[in-house]
Amino acid sequence: MPMAGKGMLLTSMNIDAADEAEFNRWYDREHLEERVAIDGFLEARRYVAHDGNPKYLSLYSTETFEVLDSPAYRTALANQTEWSKANIARFQNMIRSVARITISQGTGRGAALGIVRLRPPAGGEDKLRAALSEQLDPAQLDGIISMHLIESDPALSKPITDDPSAPNPGASDWFVLIDATDVGAVPAAMLRFSGNIALKPLIISSGIYRLMWDLAKSDIGG
Repeated sequence: MPMAGKGMLLTSMNIDAADEAEFNRWYDREHLEERVAIDGFLEARRYVAHDGNPKYLSLYSTETFEVLDSPAYRTALANQTEWSKANIARFQNMIRSVARITISQGTGRGAALGIVRLRPPAGGEDKLRAALSEQLDPAQLDGIISMHLIESDPALSKPITDDPSAPNPGASDWFVLIDATDVGAVPAAMLRFSGNIALKPLIISSGIYRLMWDLAKSDIGG
């Protein structure tokens, strides 16, 4: 599969402009490496919105889905650095999906990412997965090199900035990820979903992001 591993953590958030420089410094100098260093984490990618909300998006791939509920990861969450605590407290509109990678087709990773968030109807998961599978082939789409489906785990997908008891209607949402060579290639691929009469009513949001940088376990000697 073009996407490493079987598990994925997706996080996305906004940040006040006054805090943005510090937020980016923390992400680039501490946070990504800290997460990739955790046992079972394979790589991380960091994005900024070209046309999307929230502004910042990160993807973390793990060897297995179970890594995202492992003692090593739970220990990391419970022992954030002071720098992390200060920045996490400033997150706005946070999305946090702890997900399984269920479909991944194509080869490689792109400089741009399209993302489509869908809400599966209760009991309709198998039918929706089959319908999406038909659309997740990048072969006939210029500039699209791989396409993926990740399915959130409702028990684990909770923004760390939220009250744990607060309702979270999006905890079971799915995300289509479209890896592209350029942001200009993404809209045509998105039409496979937004222009599909069966899929369009299930779409919650969509966006186009530019890759800022990525980090693999091998980059840090892990």
